Amino acid sequence: MYRHYFLFIILSFLSIFSFAQDGNIKGVIIDEQGLFIPYATITIKQLNKGTVSDSEGKFLLLNVPVGSQTLNIDYLGYSSQEISIDVTDGQTVEVKVVLQPKSEELDGVILTGFVGGQAKALNTQKNKRNITNIVSADQVGKFPDANIGDAVKRIPGITMQVDQGEARNVIVRGLAPQLNSVTLNGSRIPSAEGDNRNIQMDLIPADMIQQIEVNKAVTPDMDGDALGGSVNLVTRTAPEGFRLSATAGSGVNFITDRRILNGSFILGDRSKNGKFGWMLSASVNDNDFGSDNIEFVWLNEAESPISGEDIEVSPYIEEHDIRTYIVQRIRRSFSANFDYKFDPNNTVYLKTMYNWRDDRENRYRLRYRAIEPVFEDGTESIIGYQGEIRRQTKGGIDNDRNRNTRLEDQRMQNYTLGGDHLFGSVKLDWLASYASASEERLNERYISYELDDNGDGNPIPFSVLLSDPEFPLIIPSVTANTSLDRYSLREITEENQFTEEEDLNAFVNLEVPSDIFGQGDGSVKIGARLRLKDKIRNNNFFEFSPLTGDFDDFSSIPLTDQTDDNYLAGGRYAAGSFVSPRYLGQLNLNNSSLFEIESLPDEFLRANFNVEENVVAGYAMLDQKLSNKLSVLAGLRVESTSITATGNQIQDEEDLVGTVTEESSYTNLLPSIHFKYDINPNAVIRFAWTNTLARPNYEDLVPFIDVVNDDEEIFVGNPELETTTSMAFDLMAEYYFSNVGIISGGVFYKDISDFIYTSQSTDSSTGFDLFQPLNGDAATIFGAEFSFQRQLDFLPGFLKNFNIYLNYTYLTSDTEGVENQEGGSRTDLDLPGTAPNMFNGSIAYTDNKFNIRLSANYSDAYIDEIGGNAFEDRYYDEQFLVDFNVNYAINDNLRIYLDLNNITDQPLRYFQGVRSRTMQAEYYGRRLSIGLKYDLFKRR
Repeated sequence: MYRHYFLFIILSFLSIFSFAQDGNIKGVIIDEQGLFIPYATITIKQLNKGTVSDSEGKFLLLNVPVGSQTLNIDYLGYSSQEISIDVTDGQTVEVKVVLQPKSEELDGVILTGFVGGQAKALNTQKNKRNITNIVSADQVGKFPDANIGDAVKRIPGITMQVDQGEARNVIVRGLAPQLNSVTLNGSRIPSAEGDNRNIQMDLIPADMIQQIEVNKAVTPDMDGDALGGSVNLVTRTAPEGFRLSATAGSGVNFITDRRILNGSFILGDRSKNGKFGWMLSASVNDNDFGSDNIEFVWLNEAESPISGEDIEVSPYIEEHDIRTYIVQRIRRSFSANFDYKFDPNNTVYLKTMYNWRDDRENRYRLRYRAIEPVFEDGTESIIGYQGEIRRQTKGGIDNDRNRNTRLEDQRMQNYTLGGDHLFGSVKLDWLASYASASEERLNERYISYELDDNGDGNPIPFSVLLSDPEFPLIIPSVTANTSLDRYSLREITEENQFTEEEDLNAFVNLEVPSDIFGQGDGSVKIGARLRLKDKIRNNNFFEFSPLTGDFDDFSSIPLTDQTDDNYLAGGRYAAGSFVSPRYLGQLNLNNSSLFEIESLPDEFLRANFNVEENVVAGYAMLDQKLSNKLSVLAGLRVESTSITATGNQIQDEEDLVGTVTEESSYTNLLPSIHFKYDINPNAVIRFAWTNTLARPNYEDLVPFIDVVNDDEEIFVGNPELETTTSMAFDLMAEYYFSNVGIISGGVFYKDISDFIYTSQSTDSSTGFDLFQPLNGDAATIFGAEFSFQRQLDFLPGFLKNFNIYLNYTYLTSDTEGVENQEGGSRTDLDLPGTAPNMFNGSIAYTDNKFNIRLSANYSDAYIDEIGGNAFEDRYYDEQFLVDFNVNYAINDNLRIYLDLNNITDQPLRYFQGVRSRTMQAEYYGRRLSIGLKYDLFKRR
C-alpha cells in the first residue's frame, strides 16, 4: 500500500513540474587548484534568486528566465565573481566557476595559506540551514591527527573516549557514543562492537575523508536516531582535474621506543569531456606501541567478625592490577570513487571504502585479589589485609596472522550507488548502499598462575598503602613466601569471538521549487528511507587441563620479566614475571594426549545473540524564505521500527535450555523547525526545535537470564526497553570575519525521556546482585558554546601571521527515576557522559613556507557508569592533551612535517565515587612522527 502511495506522489510531482517554460543553470565551483568549493553563495540579484553549492561545489538554479543573466558568487576568503550566462528555454546550461583566494601583501610575502581549509569549513557552516560544525580535510591536515576520532575531538561540544591512546568513541554535547549517529556520505555506519552501537572512529584514517560535518540539530531528511548529534563523514570525490597527493613518514613511540610507519596516496582525474571522474586513495599506518596500566576495585563494606553481617568500613582495595600492554596496530584503508555525467541533468556515482585494522596485543597482568580486612580479635578494628595473587599472560597462537598475540581483526566496508537527476524543475536523488562491520578474535589465549596461601594454609598477608588513594599500592608483607616456585597453574583457556553487523540502506528524495511568500527561491522536499540491519554475535570458550606435570613448576616455564623502573604509572609498581607469549602460542592445546578440553558455556552463552532491526522512514519538509533576512526549514519525519531479538535461555549458568525470541515494533513522529536570520552578510542568528531518538543497545534487548552462582550475580536482558527520545532547543549567533574567521556563541537545552541505564539491585529470592538495563524517567541537559577563530591580521609586522583557534562548551545535566541498590530513587545524579567543561585551543604561525601549531584539548571529569550507590559510581577523569606540529614547504608541491603528540603524557583515568580514588590509570607516553607530503594539481 505504502509503495503504491509513494509511486503516486512521484508521478504527480513529475507530471506537474516536468514541463518547464524557463531554463536552468547548473554549475560547479572550484579553486585555483581544481578542488571543490563547498557551500558558496550564488545569486542572481536582479531576480532575487539564489542558492548554495553543495559539499562537492555543485549548484543548481531552477526556472531561470530566458536571456542573459548575471551570477554573483561570494565566498569568505575568496574574491567575489560575476559571470554572465545565456539561459535557453527548457535547457540546462552548465558553467564552471574558478574562485581566486584573496591575498594580502606583507613585507613582500603574499599570504594565502590560511585561507583554504578554514574558509571552506566556515562557509559551509555559515550557509547551512541547521546548526552545524565543519572540519575540512585541509584543516585536519593542520593538526597531528592520524584518525577521524582525533580530528573530531577538536570540534566544540565534542569529547572522545580513548582506546590505547587513540580517540575511539564520540560523545556529542554530553550524550554517550551509542546515542549519536555516525554516517558515511549520509548512510549509517554499522558498529563492530558486540554490546553497543558505538562506531569505532579510530578505524578510519583522517586522510581518507574530505569533510567532517557534525550536525547538532538534525533536519527532517536526516536519520532521527541522533540524540546528541549526527557526525557525517564525506569521502573524497573526483576532482575537476588531475590530482596526485602522497604522504610517507615514520616515527617512534617513546613508551616502547618502537617505530611508527605511515603512508597514503590520493590519485584522481576527469576525462577530457568532463563526463567521467575517478578518485583512488589508500592509507596505511603501522604503529608499535603499548601502555602501562594500574587498576583498583574499592569496597566500603566487610563482614563483621562479631555479627557476621556486612558493616561499613573505611574504603579499602578489594582488587589491584598492574598491567603491561604491548600493542601493534595496523590500520589500512582503501577507497575508489567514480561518477559519470550522462548529460547536464543526469549523473550517477559509485563510492566505495574498505577499512581493515589488525590489533595485536599481549597483556601481562599481576592481580592481587579477594583482598579482605583482618580484624583484631573480638573487635571490628582493622589491623591488616590478606588475599591471593594471580599472574596472567594474554596471547594467541603461533602463526603468520596471530604471531603469539591476541589478534583483533576489525573490518568496515561500504559500497554506495547513487544518482542525481533533474526532470524539468523536479530534482530527484537516490542512493542504495551495503555496509558491514565485523570484529573477529580467534584463538585468544590466556594462561594464569595463582598463589592463594602463605604456606600455612592462610591467605597471603598484604601491606596496603592508602595514604595517597590516587596512587595506592599493595605488596605482599612477606615476599619470601611468594617466590615463583610456589605458584600453581590456575587455568589455560582459549576463546573465539565473532561479531558482525550488516546494513542495507536505500533512500529517495524529491525536491521541487517553491516561493510561497514571494521572497525568492525555496523548496518542498519529500523522501523515504529503508534500513535493514542484522547483528550477530557468536562466541565460544574452552578450558584446557594438562594431562602431564609439565606445568606444575611455574619458575621452570619460559618466563618474561615485565618489571620496569620507567613504568609510567610509577616505578614502584613492579609487575614481575609472566609466562612467555611465545611459549603460550606454541602449546598444542588440541592434542588430546596432552590436554583435556572442556567447553565453558557460562563464559559465552549470555553473549551470543541475533538481532534484526528494520527501519522504514519518510519525511516532508519546507525550506522557504519568510523575508529578505529570515528563512525557515520545517518538516516532519516518521520512523517505523521493528525488532526481532533472539537470545539464549540459560539454566544453572551453563545449561542451554533453548533460545528465546522477542518481537517489538514502534513508530516515532519527529517534527522539527529551523530558523535562520541573516542580520547582515556576515552575521547570522539560528534557532532550532528538534525531536530525535536513540534505540537501545542490541545486547540490552536480548531476552536472556544468566545466573552466575560463583559471583552471586544475575544478569537479565530487557526486550521491553523503551526507545529514548529527546526534544531539544538551540539558539546560536555567529559572526564571520571577512578575512576568514568566526566568533560564535549559543545555548541549547535537551529534554530527554526514557534514558537507559544499568540497574544494580538485590534479587529478592536469592540475595544475589541483579543487573538489568532499565529506563530512567527523564533527564535534562543545558549547555552553552563559544567559538573563536581568526588570523591576527590587525597586529603589526610578522605578528599578522599568527592565528587563534578557540572553543569552549559548558554542560549541566540532571536525571530522574534512577533506582539505587536498595530500590530507592537517587537524586542529584548527572546524566552519564556530560562533561561540565570542554575546551579546544591552538595558536599557529603560518606564512608561505612555515605552518607551526601548538594545540590543546581539555575535557572535564564526568560520570561514566551509574553504580548501585554513589560510592560505586564510575567517573571518567578530566583529560588535558597538548600536541605540537610543524610543516615546511620545500617547494610548491613538497612539504616536510613533524608531529609530537601527547606532550602532557595524559593518561586515561577512571575514579570511583570521588576524584582521588583511582579505579584505572593507563599511560601511553609521547609519540613523534616525521615525514613528507606531496601534492600535485593540474586544473582542466
